[in-house]
Amino acid sequence: MSKKTPQIRFKGFTDDWEERKLTDVTSSYSGLTYSPTDVQDKGTFVLRSSNVKNDQLVDADNVYVNPDIVNSNNVKVGDVIVVVRNGSRSLIGKHAIVIKEMPNTVIGAFMSAFRGQNGDYINALLSTNNFQKEVHKSLGATINQITGKDFSMMNFLTPKLEEQSKIGSFFKQLDETIALHQRKLDLLKEQKKGFLQKMFPKNGAKIPELRFEGFSDDWEERKLAEFTTSFSGGTPSAGNSSYYKGDIPFIRSGEINSDKTELFLTEDGLKNSSAKMVSVGDILYALYGATSGEVGISQINGAINQAILAIRPIDGYSSHFIMQWLRLQKQKIIDKYLQGGQGNLSGSIVKNLILNVPNFEEQQKIASFFKQLDDTIALHQRKLDLLKEQKKGFLQKMFVS
Repeated sequence: MSKKTPQIRFKGFTDDWEERKLTDVTSSYSGLTYSPTDVQDKGTFVLRSSNVKNDQLVDADNVYVNPDIVNSNNVKVGDVIVVVRNGSRSLIGKHAIVIKEMPNTVIGAFMSAFRGQNGDYINALLSTNNFQKEVHKSLGATINQITGKDFSMMNFLTPKLEEQSKIGSFFKQLDETIALHQRKLDLLKEQKKGFLQKMFPKNGAKIPELRFEGFSDDWEERKLAEFTTSFSGGTPSAGNSSYYKGDIPFIRSGEINSDKTELFLTEDGLKNSSAKMVSVGDILYALYGATSGEVGISQINGAINQAILAIRPIDGYSSHFIMQWLRLQKQKIIDKYLQGGQGNLSGSIVKNLILNVPNFEEQQKIASFFKQLDDTIALHQRKLDLLKEQKKGFLQKMFVS
């Protein structure tokens, strides 16, 4: 006999959960179809997939339309907004709950909304693996959408209203805590961005807008290659199993800020390839693909592939200072050297970058300041990740799989 109760329950609830269709416990409505000519600077706000991030409704690439063409429901507090059609399959099923009054706000054509007696419970239910399985079942091999008919066929084990309310309230509080930590993290990242812009000279300037006390000399313009050495690596043949599963961490471009790697090389793999060793403290710069322009300080001794440029400053120059400057310049470098975000950077491009550099003592002050800020950001990120993992665990144990 299948299990009818979850692993964790609030005290006082013992009844079996009953199988119910999602459409039995909610009503739904679809979104507004509009044309480009209906879009204007102000008017009715249309919630789209870009407005759903981290299980919250956010301002992002907002679209407003002429109120005269609106013929769909205004959203209400407690409505759960779901992405039902998108070019990216991974976004289908992404959702968020409306937590405040939003006058003159509707959902877009590629969205659906669910309205029930316990919106917080429905929102939590749609965060479960059960819902994700139903979504992927409905998508099939090629279709990137779920329809009203698909939703009407989704069955979930559901408790009575009072227990729904308890569960919904629990996850609402957890989501509010997660949202609070997310806002703190976003604020810290924005503050860092502001400090980067003010603590390095702007184009044509010899000194930054913001400086530590005691420093007044002009910064000196130098090519990166003048005070660093650099090299990239390679990849051992994937067809030779004796080159892998050894003890040497093999750092790829997506792992430049990580303290662990997915792959490991053997000594033979290192010797019989262009892979090269880097040490803790080396600057690692991503040259290829989606991570182009990303930069970090190596946290491990390991080998790098051809998609990474390792940069080592000579005495009198700070790795952390250079790394922060490269982070500040990332978008400018990509805009200048990668056409439409396509293509790769090269070692020669990076080595010929020109930057203004202060004396070593000021470099160290700046580097230390940003390292502390990065450490604080990393701490908040870990707290946020832990909360998200805890939520995932509660979802698994407080709903019937």
